[in-house]
Amino acid sequence: MIQTALTALLLLAIGYLLGAIPSGYLAGRWLKGIDLRDCGSGSTGATNVLRNVGKGPALVVFLIDVGKGALAVLLAKSVGLSDWLQVLAGLAALAGHIWPVWLGWKGGKAVATGLGMFLGLAWPVGLACFGLFMAVISIFRIVSLSSGVAAIGLPLLMLISGSGSAYVVVSLVAMLLVAMLLKKKTNLMLFFLQLATKKSKLLKLLEL
Repeated sequence: MIQTALTALLLLAIGYLLGAIPSGYLAGRWLKGIDLRDCGSGSTGATNVLRNVGKGPALVVFLIDVGKGALAVLLAKSVGLSDWLQVLAGLAALAGHIWPVWLGWKGGKAVATGLGMFLGLAWPVGLACFGLFMAVISIFRIVSLSSGVAAIGLPLLMLISGSGSAYVVVSLVAMLLVAMLLKKKTNLMLFFLQLATKKSKLLKLLEL
C-alpha cells in the first residue's frame, strides 16, 4: 500500500514535470528571440507558436505537447496504477503545461497535452475526437465550433468504447471545461451566428 502510494506520488510529480517542459516558450526564444507570453494570446501553446514563429515549429511543439500528456499516462499504466491514478497522472501533466514552475506559472491552455492524455488513456477515442475536430474545422473553419463538437463527442465515445468510470468522468469534466471556455470567449449568440453563416457550405456538401 505504501509502495503504491509512493509510486503514485512519484509519477504525479513526473507527470507535472513532463507537462512543464516549455516547448513553445523555447521555440520562441531559440528561433525568434521572443517571449511568447508577451505575444499574441500570451499562451506558450502551438497555436501561438504558429502565429508568431511559424508552421514548422508549431507542428513540432504540438507533437511534443501531445507526447507530454500521453507519456504521463502511459508511465502510470506501465506500473499498473489504477484508472483513477492514470487520470491523475494525465491531469498532472496538464497542470504542468498550464502552470509551469519555470515560467512563473504562466504557460499554455493544454489543448494538445489534453489530447495526448486521452490518447494515452484510450487511443481510439482520442483519435476519433481529433478526427471530429479536423472534420468540423475543415468544413466550417471555426475553432470554437470544432472544439465544442469534439468535446461533446469525447464522453459519448468513451461510453460507447466501454471505458471505465474514471475515463468517462474525466471526459465529462473536459467537456464541461471546454463549454465554459467557449462561453467565456464568445457569447452564445455570436457562436450560433457564426454557425448559421456557415450552414450553407454544409448543405452544399450534403447535396453532392
